Amino acid sequence: MATHEQLDSTSSRPALDPTVPLEKQDAPSSALKRKSDEAGITAMKKINIGTRRSALAVVQAEMVLKALKKAHPEIEYEIHAMATMGDKNQTTALHDFGAKSLWTHELEAQLLDGSLDIVVHCLKDMPTQLPPQCTIGCIMEREDPRDAVVMKAGLDFKSLAELPDGAIVGTSSVRRSAQVKAKYPTLKFKDVRGNVGTRLSKLDAEDGEYSCLILAAAGLIRMDWGSRITQYLDSKTPGGGLLHAVGQGALAIEVRDGDQKTLDILASLADQDSTLAGLAERSLMRTLEGGCSVPIGVETTWIEKGKLLMKSIVVSLDGKEVVEAERLDEILGPKDADEFGWKLAQDLVEKGAGKILESINLNRPIIKEGDIDK
Repeated sequence: MATHEQLDSTSSRPALDPTVPLEKQDAPSSALKRKSDEAGITAMKKINIGTRRSALAVVQAEMVLKALKKAHPEIEYEIHAMATMGDKNQTTALHDFGAKSLWTHELEAQLLDGSLDIVVHCLKDMPTQLPPQCTIGCIMEREDPRDAVVMKAGLDFKSLAELPDGAIVGTSSVRRSAQVKAKYPTLKFKDVRGNVGTRLSKLDAEDGEYSCLILAAAGLIRMDWGSRITQYLDSKTPGGGLLHAVGQGALAIEVRDGDQKTLDILASLADQDSTLAGLAERSLMRTLEGGCSVPIGVETTWIEKGKLLMKSIVVSLDGKEVVEAERLDEILGPKDADEFGWKLAQDLVEKGAGKILESINLNRPIIKEGDIDK
C-alpha cells in the first residue's frame, strides 16, 4: 500500500544488494536490479516451497509461486504445506505458549535437511533470532499492515467506540487486547483461535458470544474478505487506534544461509522499502526481547527524502500502564535500519517499557513443547 508504507520511487536512497542475505548486508553498494548469476539460475531445475497448511498460508505461498514463475518460468515449483506447533494446538492462548517459534520450527528443520529450498512466512511470525544456518533471503512488498475490526454479521456497529459496555472482542493477541483495554476499558475480551475462516464463523454464529474480531487487514485482504472490514485501526483512528505487530503485512522468504543460487532467484521479489521498515521493526523487538506473546506495537511510515518515522508502544496486560515513543531518521540501508530500531527500543526502556515487559515475562505460564501437540 504505497501511501501507507512505501517511499516514492524517485528517492535517491542507495539500493539494497538483492544477492546478499538481508540481515547480513552492510551498506548497499549496487543497484536493486543487479544482474543475477544466469548460469546458476539456469542450473536450478526445481524449487520446493514450504508453508504452513492454513488456508491463508497456502494462499500466500501461491502468491510467491506466481511471482517466481513470472520471474523465472524455466524453473519448476512445488508447494509443501505442513502443520506447525501453533497449528496443532488451537485451544491454548498464544500468550501462554511461552515459545517464539510456533509457526517456524518444523519448516526450518526441513529447510536445513534439504527437503525444502525456501519457506514462506508472515514476517510477524518469524522469531527475531533465526537458527544459525537460516537467513531471510527476501522481504516482499508489504500489504496493508494495519489491524482491522470485523463486526458480527447483523450488528449495526462499525467501530470499537460504538460498542456497548461489556461487549466481547475476540482476539488471540495480547498486543491488541492490551491496547484496546487502555482506550476502551469497558469492553471485554475472549481468546479466539483457528484460521481466518474459522474465526469469522465463530463470530457470525447465532449463539456466538463475540461482538467483533480484531484481525490483520492483510490476511482479510489476501483471502478476499476485505469487505468484512468495518474499521481500520492505526494511530490516526478517531478515538485512539492500535499500533500493529512487528512485520505485519509483509511476506518473508527464509532460505539456507549460503544458498546463493536461491538468493539470486529471489532477488526480483524483494521490495526495498518494506525490507528496511521490516528490519527496523525487528531490531526494536529483538532489543526488547519480545515476541507475539508480549504487547509491543509499531507503526512505520516513510516520509519525504527517505526518512522513516517509527512509532512504538508497550502496554501492560491490563491496559493501565502505557509507554510510547517515536523516532524519525534517514535510513540508507540495513545497518541504519538495525540501529534505528535499537535506538527507539532504548527510548522505550528509558520511559519504563522494560519494567512492563519484565512483569509480563515473570507471570507467564510455561508451556512445554510436548504439551503443544495435545
